[in-house]
Amino acid sequence: MASEEKKGKKARSASAPAQEIIEWGMSQDIGTCFDRADKMKPCPIGHSGACCKVCHMGPCRFVGKDADTMKGICGATLATISARNIVRMAAGGTACHGDHGRDMVFTLLAVANGETKDFQIKDVRKLYKIAGILDIEFEGRPVLDVAKDVGNKLLEDYGRQRGEMNFIRRAPKKTQERWKKWGIVPRGIDREVAETLDRTTMGMDADPDSILLHGLRNAVANGWGGSMISTEVTDILFGTPMPVKAEASLGIFTEDEVNIVVHGHEPSLAETMVDVVAEPELIEYAKSKGAKGINLGGMCCTANEVLMRHGIPTAGGFTNQEPAIMTGLIDAFTVDIQCIMPAIVDVAKKFHTKVITTAEKVKIPGAMHIQFDEHHAKDIARQIVKIAIDNYPNRTKKGSHVTEKFPVVAGFSHEYIEYMQGGRWRGSFRPLNDAIMAGRIRGVVGLAGCDSPRFPSTGVHKFLATELIKRDVLIVSTGCSSAACGGAGYLTPEMALEQAGPGLREVCEAIGIPPILHLGACVDNTRILTIASAMAEEGGLSDEIGGMPAVGIAPEWITEKAVSIGMYFAVSGVPVIFGGESPVEASKEVTRIMTEVWFERFKGALHFEPDPEKILALALDYIDKARAALKLRKYEPGKFAAEKVLMDMAARREIEKAAKPHLGIY
Repeated sequence: MASEEKKGKKARSASAPAQEIIEWGMSQDIGTCFDRADKMKPCPIGHSGACCKVCHMGPCRFVGKDADTMKGICGATLATISARNIVRMAAGGTACHGDHGRDMVFTLLAVANGETKDFQIKDVRKLYKIAGILDIEFEGRPVLDVAKDVGNKLLEDYGRQRGEMNFIRRAPKKTQERWKKWGIVPRGIDREVAETLDRTTMGMDADPDSILLHGLRNAVANGWGGSMISTEVTDILFGTPMPVKAEASLGIFTEDEVNIVVHGHEPSLAETMVDVVAEPELIEYAKSKGAKGINLGGMCCTANEVLMRHGIPTAGGFTNQEPAIMTGLIDAFTVDIQCIMPAIVDVAKKFHTKVITTAEKVKIPGAMHIQFDEHHAKDIARQIVKIAIDNYPNRTKKGSHVTEKFPVVAGFSHEYIEYMQGGRWRGSFRPLNDAIMAGRIRGVVGLAGCDSPRFPSTGVHKFLATELIKRDVLIVSTGCSSAACGGAGYLTPEMALEQAGPGLREVCEAIGIPPILHLGACVDNTRILTIASAMAEEGGLSDEIGGMPAVGIAPEWITEKAVSIGMYFAVSGVPVIFGGESPVEASKEVTRIMTEVWFERFKGALHFEPDPEKILALALDYIDKARAALKLRKYEPGKFAAEKVLMDMAARREIEKAAKPHLGIY
């Protein structure tokens, strides 16, 4: 995976359409994050976790051959400050996802209290499922009353000062026992974030192991709290995803339609936009301005939300936001929260594109701001669409108008994966467990995380996706990793016939699925946790998440959210590998704790590895050792143990005739 070369120039992106636009931009002297990454080299001291700046006596820098024995002005060691740094990163990620979940609960309560008519509960069965988990009575009660109780119960998870968060009970008993043994069951999301910042200030906790343990408690509050709350409430409001066909790549934009992008992570406005752009009055208005219609496209995780529920096409992940504007075809670039580059405003000034911020928490100098309010969602969405339509006549021919795009199949929720393995009445995770035990599926990898301008962007995702499925590893993907796979044409069942190993291909053909299952946005990594918990409960593998032949990989991670996600998977029992240099590389002790000690205590670990080939080897080693520890059949390509015969497509179709969308998959 050395740097790719194209036409004698350094390839900035492994996506051909993105690379084409980036090269065009260079010829026009339009800079992007890739150019800035070349010019802005990381500080080697801070990059490796050897710089402490939590007070103004410093920053204290731990450099040289004596770094391991040095002490800061207050007396803190390298291990102490390295642990503080990464745990503070995780706190930022937990706060970010926690706020996302909180906003979704507020929307649910607005619906339940009759304060908005623009949203409604689309998946009543999911509401009842979550009510059951929360011990809320739902039989015979009005739906909105149940929704109000669910919303208020979930809201308690933010401010609770003592006790345990509600969704902790969803983890396998043995996993919970490990958390209780080490004192890391979270109380409330805000409580744990606040204590993380408290513990890591100057003069507070100086024991690296103690700091990191609390960092894990903070991360559990994200994975089994804020993010899981967001996923479940979003399903209740907008529908639990089922497989849909769509398209991906920067080629989704059209020359004869008004093009609008929804970018960010929160689905509320985007869901409203899906409805509004189909209104006849707005379509006629667009035609009055010379356009043939309105084309809505997504970016980043907002894209994943509307892709997996409505088939709205996606233009890609984090590093594609500037190239998207550089197509010259976007009339309104609408953003909500998280992963928004302020630089999009500078790029948009070179074209006709209007950049519109919509969240009170995300404002950018030079952008238009239209505050989103769930109580008036459709009126605000119509206002944005009209701005885009009015801007359409201002479009010039300037831009790189790429046309290449790829088909994708997305929308594999926990509930649908259970359903597709046996239908409405026999849905379970037994076929998947059996396939793993028989050796048809070697193991499972969660492929997640950002795409980065420090790499040929999306390239490591594509490399690992290709190499893993060749070796019979089933991939579940989320976030920008899903966008990377979709933009490479990897999210179709046909991919299994062309690339997957013989065992994985057989399973994919029998069930009718791609070898890479798109599970949604980055908050939807929690679907992986609930799937793993269900597999443990099904039996035949591990009786906890830890010990399963499963690994998490974030090939090109960049955010604090990724650190929190990596930690909550590690403490849940999943070995995790992050691509790139380690932010704790300077401290051998912190590295040892996060790999060896965490694995001993929780059966999970967090590694950092810059070499994609070594990432692949480490992931397969973890999977094979887990198989051996569980006394499963040794994996041999093309050689399988006898197992129950999977239902063929004809049998599944008979069952599906009785099922209804979002009502028959539980």
